[in-house]
Amino acid sequence: MSAATPATGGSTPGGFTPTGTIATHEDRRRVVFATVIGTTVEWYDFFIYATAVGLVFGQLFFAPLGADSALIAFATVGVSFLFRPLGAFLAGHLGDKYGRKPVLMWTLILMGASTALIGLLPTYAAIGVAAPILLVLLRILQGISAGGEWGGAVLMAVEHAPRSRRGAFGAAPQIGVPLGLLLASGVMALMTVIAPGDQFLQWGWRVPFLLSVVLILVGYYVRRRVEESPVFAELAERKEETRMPIVQLFRKHALLVIIAALVFAGNNAVGYMTTGGYIQGYATNPDGPIALERGPVLWAVAGSAVTWLITTLVAGVVSDRLGRRTTYIIGWILQLGGVFALFPLVNTGDIWLLFLGLAILTIGLGFTYGPQAAMYAELYPASIRFSGVSISYALGAILGGAFAPLIAAALVKATGGTGSVTVYLAVMTLIGLGATLMLRDRTGIPLGPDHEAEQSVSPIYGVSQA
Repeated sequence: MSAATPATGGSTPGGFTPTGTIATHEDRRRVVFATVIGTTVEWYDFFIYATAVGLVFGQLFFAPLGADSALIAFATVGVSFLFRPLGAFLAGHLGDKYGRKPVLMWTLILMGASTALIGLLPTYAAIGVAAPILLVLLRILQGISAGGEWGGAVLMAVEHAPRSRRGAFGAAPQIGVPLGLLLASGVMALMTVIAPGDQFLQWGWRVPFLLSVVLILVGYYVRRRVEESPVFAELAERKEETRMPIVQLFRKHALLVIIAALVFAGNNAVGYMTTGGYIQGYATNPDGPIALERGPVLWAVAGSAVTWLITTLVAGVVSDRLGRRTTYIIGWILQLGGVFALFPLVNTGDIWLLFLGLAILTIGLGFTYGPQAAMYAELYPASIRFSGVSISYALGAILGGAFAPLIAAALVKATGGTGSVTVYLAVMTLIGLGATLMLRDRTGIPLGPDHEAEQSVSPIYGVSQA
């Protein structure tokens, strides 16, 4: 064990855990590593589906359903979001009553099993309409898992963090999203080389789904070695778990849940241009205006995931210095600029300019995503925090990313161009900015159960009490 971390005002007084032991650098490093690995695996599984929608599923599972098969395929991306609140409700209730760690273990297993089974599914040609039905059912299970995963991961990171570094620690599970996108796009791109042309449609697309089994084993091993969140451990030691945390959340904080959801919706709608597979499908459509090859587009998306990862980390660190609210406002301005630059660059048909458009977009995405874990954790009282952050995140995902690829595809079909998509993404960005401006900055607020009274004061401007 390494030397103890200095008392920096973490979740418990003096940097101590509830049992009186000192939280060491190694303890915190293990937590950060586990949250990064776990969320990367979870989001790899989630995004590999979205990537395959734009490249494979429309042809193999939905084409016989008619001319709108591509729109139907993109709709299945959104269907899973409708079940995220169910996962968030279940995980929030269990996480506030029984702990963050066991919930994280089960969400990881559920996501991995669902993803691997997708890789084994027969296509429409083999079993008819049962193929898309089974595909959608497995996607629903992915949605339930994703709805429960995020809240537990960010609380494990933020509640273990020193008070002055919550943004940096909270950015650890956040980078699991661009890492998952990078891994999903990279593996898919590699498979287009290993199994080119018809081979990719025949069997190559299945390999990334089946690889999930290996990744889940790694994630499970890493997460088992992490201690429970010190905030929940203290609640459990005092026997102060909330009996019905979700009821308490909506009784006292319903408006806060909605505003927090809108903050995430502004980021998520824009992010799902790539994570939801829209850009991949739009740029590679052989009948579309660009008709690029699959491989280069996937590599461009993978490259943009790297810039997203970097800016997410930077934003988490910056938010510890400037505050969550200020960092978000900077992010919304940058994101709006990225939205207006995206399609003019993509529509050139030049793969390098397509990458540049995505890279510019990810700067704003990173700055409106990096501080999210810390900000959400600081919004809610300790006893209902898991429920609060999970449900806000799940609702924001529905309002933002759930049907963003489907809406984008429908807008292009209706208008014949991408200008309407730009307007849609700009409006979502402004909604996120507006929601952020409604919230007070709570950077550094104590997170432990000793400070429930302070935590329960509403962070919404114009509302003094929850």
